[in-house]
Amino acid sequence: MSLSIVTPGIILGTEKYDACVAFYRDVIGLPVWYTKPSLVCLRFGSGYLMIEHGGVAVEGRRKANSENPTMIRLNVDDVEASAEILRTKGVEVDVKHFEWGTVGTFIDPDGNPCELKDAGDPYFQETQ
Repeated sequence: MSLSIVTPGIILGTEKYDACVAFYRDVIGLPVWYTKPSLVCLRFGSGYLMIEHGGVAVEGRRKANSENPTMIRLNVDDVEASAEILRTKGVEVDVKHFEWGTVGTFIDPDGNPCELKDAGDPYFQETQ
């Protein structure tokens, strides 16, 4: 027997709450689903990204895996074009090409790692 998951979600505890809400809402473009005192819930594909108080920020660098072993990944149609959009909004994006695909890594205001990934990757295609 397995769980019957209705809506998957990620809860992100942040120290720079207002800056992280603005980043994911205004820079990344995730639409607000709902708000409650001390949290904002954003649509994240078929799931959600809930931003709450309670994390620890680092200044000017990506958190080490020991500080946050999770990366928020955004599958996009075109990593290069998406990276350029983020750069015009002041986000530093490092694009790398590998034999298995293209990624663009960046950080949010708390230093949490994020990544753009080419959605055309055959591993993401549903089998029929």
